[in-house]
Amino acid sequence: MEAPDDLVRAVEAALFAAEASLSLSDLATIIGVDGDFRPALARLAADYAGRGLNLVERGGRWHFETAPDLAHILRRTREEPRKLSRAAIETLAIIAYHEPVSRAEIEAIRGVQISKGTLDVLMEAGWIRPAGRREAPGRPLTFATTRVSWIISALAAVVICPESTIFAQQACLIRSISRSSNSSWRPSPKSPINSQQW
Repeated sequence: MEAPDDLVRAVEAALFAAEASLSLSDLATIIGVDGDFRPALARLAADYAGRGLNLVERGGRWHFETAPDLAHILRRTREEPRKLSRAAIETLAIIAYHEPVSRAEIEAIRGVQISKGTLDVLMEAGWIRPAGRREAPGRPLTFATTRVSWIISALAAVVICPESTIFAQQACLIRSISRSSNSSWRPSPKSPINSQQW
């Protein structure tokens, strides 16, 4: 295989650095040379044939792509951090302040109904846990925060809130829960925590 000339190298570099497919006019603009890029593209396509990357043309635009027989190697399942909605943050703050608290009590405090999905998201993230059933008609399920959420919130509150009044600390706790929920923090595997462990 002979060494590539400067035009072939420039086309290769432009295609690798491009965020999207490039047309011949795009290549001319990026490289700063007017001319016929087809021979350089044909040579690159031949050089990359049978490798992990292929140079392909679609609709008059050129780009590198993974060889189709290797695509399965690059498929990965990954968790994407999700930000909590405003309703979820409010619900978490109410649970943190009034725990253990039932769904009906949360709705009474917020003044609106909460969807089951809100509680599910908080439980899935490891912020809240079921805290048993209340000894009342219908035996409603109550919710409490997890130990992990309190540790993170308490540390954040101490760092960002030097005020000593209870009200100021509670306000900082709610702010810290909001800030912590928007991070990419991942909870440890779920395990039920009894309130007696506090």
